[in-house]
Amino acid sequence: MKPQWDDLPGNVRGTVEKQIGQVLKAEPVTKGLMPGLAARLHTDDHGSVFLKAISITSPAASLYARERRAGAVLPPGLPAPPLLWSGEVEGWIALLHEYVDGRDADLSPGSPDVPLVLDTLTFLNEALTPCPGQDDVPDVAANVTMLQAKAARLLALSAEELPHRAMYETALGKFDPDALGGDTLLHYDLHSGNFRIDDGRPYVIDWAFAARGAAWIDAVMLAPRFVEAGHTPEQTEALLARVPAWRSAPADAVTALAALWTMFRLYKARFGPEEGHDFRARAAEAGRAWVHHRST
Repeated sequence: MKPQWDDLPGNVRGTVEKQIGQVLKAEPVTKGLMPGLAARLHTDDHGSVFLKAISITSPAASLYARERRAGAVLPPGLPAPPLLWSGEVEGWIALLHEYVDGRDADLSPGSPDVPLVLDTLTFLNEALTPCPGQDDVPDVAANVTMLQAKAARLLALSAEELPHRAMYETALGKFDPDALGGDTLLHYDLHSGNFRIDDGRPYVIDWAFAARGAAWIDAVMLAPRFVEAGHTPEQTEALLARVPAWRSAPADAVTALAALWTMFRLYKARFGPEEGHDFRARAAEAGRAWVHHRST
């Protein structure tokens, strides 16, 4: 069970309240898989703010630390909730962001959110190149290395245990990791839940996987989400054509990264927590369809 506001040590709560005033109500935010506390805090002085906090002993603490570093370098005017304060208190990492209300983006065919999302992606690519705070943001290779490790475990299975194994092997056989290099600050985990639509304006939240790399990578990470939402792979690539960074992406690197994205979901659907099996299997099927399209 995720910790609640009252579960935090008193000094942690006190430090947070020094930043924003007395907390009148703490409303848990239960959506999402990231461990740790997530809550909307209602205060006298700042209205509503969003608090994330986690013990430094948690395996996910490094992701909170990464989001903290990214929040510190994101430039003003970006469509992302500003980081108001962050700190480490009594063995807890805490982050306070402006609270963004609204809903998840709808990526389905015909949705008015689709052009908003694509335009936001283009804006992010432009606004975050060159990468702000280069020394504070890890290279995207660190993220992709994790995907490669999970793919290697799946490829150790037999062809009967891993359907479409030959397709994945072919895609990964053409992978040149150097193609991922670049000077853009990437979100790296774009999906409908990380776009919040508030009064017709999109905001990008949860920068826990932020990394520095080629601008086209965020489009690749988003593409299977369009397929999952009901677009065909052909329609998805037509949509992405409006994003300049996508148009310059190297084909083999795109296909290989799509395969790695898909295999990570396959791995999690098979070996990850049971509560995530179904939705990760759906995501993997969307990714497989896209890789198949690019491989034929």
